[in-house]
Amino acid sequence: MILEANFSILREITIQLDENLARIFYIEHSGRVVVMVLEKEDAVVDWRALIGSMDASKAKVQCIRAMCGLDMVRNCVHCSDSPQSAAREVSFFFGEVPSSGQFLSFSVHMGNYKFVCCCYPDIRFRCYCL
Repeated sequence: MILEANFSILREITIQLDENLARIFYIEHSGRVVVMVLEKEDAVVDWRALIGSMDASKAKVQCIRAMCGLDMVRNCVHCSDSPQSAAREVSFFFGEVPSSGQFLSFSVHMGNYKFVCCCYPDIRFRCYCL
């Protein structure tokens, strides 16, 4: 689904988030995750369309949250809300921020943008994108 939506996966790792690490990064979540850095022209607009409404029960059927989320809290997907957040999130998992000028630049149109995507590889293939 991600590749079909023309996102490029720039980095990916599978790690075990323990409670301590999850508390540091995102208090509500712990467990095994896949972390990806995604890039695409107009990524913010397209990614938000792909993941759907924050409330999984209200997301359009073809959206990630509708397919994998449960409710408003366990909606399976989160996007970086700014280049600064994305840089912090990428640095947290990968120890470095890609040197692309587009990564750190921010425009009103939010053109090129990168995200950290964490996917829970369980039976339901729930995704959690930061």
